[in-house]
Amino acid sequence: MWKDCVPILQKVCEENTAALLCQDIGYSELILMSAESSTITVRLVRSFEHRNFRPVVYHGVNLDQTVKQFMNFVQKDVPSRTGLPPPFKNYKYDTMKIIHQAHKSKTGELIVSLEDDDKLILKEDSTLKAAGVANETELAFFCEEDYRNYKANPVSAW
Repeated sequence: MWKDCVPILQKVCEENTAALLCQDIGYSELILMSAESSTITVRLVRSFEHRNFRPVVYHGVNLDQTVKQFMNFVQKDVPSRTGLPPPFKNYKYDTMKIIHQAHKSKTGELIVSLEDDDKLILKEDSTLKAAGVANETELAFFCEEDYRNYKANPVSAW
């Protein structure tokens, strides 16, 4: 299966363009990205109260795309991931927030920090770079309504 992709990848590399190869059993897609690409970890948050989340790593992410474009890409990619349980695949993710950036301090919160929403929640119309996302940034992807409810009453179920 991957032998067919080698000539395509060689041509892409010759053109000085980075490529993101999303692969799973029965699923492969070549997505062209700009030469300036980054690795981003997206933490899919299913439940704040139960601290239920799964990280998904994306390589070759173009930081010049808008937050909305990246969110749409992740929303389309998540259902095709075989390693994720069905509750994560079918959840209504609608908001991204920066959890951690490389070479900066981490928060003590286990899921996501409840402070600095105005700075850390990504606005859909801005680019990832303008929103403060850089290489090796970790983002939380969650339902805003669930986040607001948890923020109003931050009690863990266990």
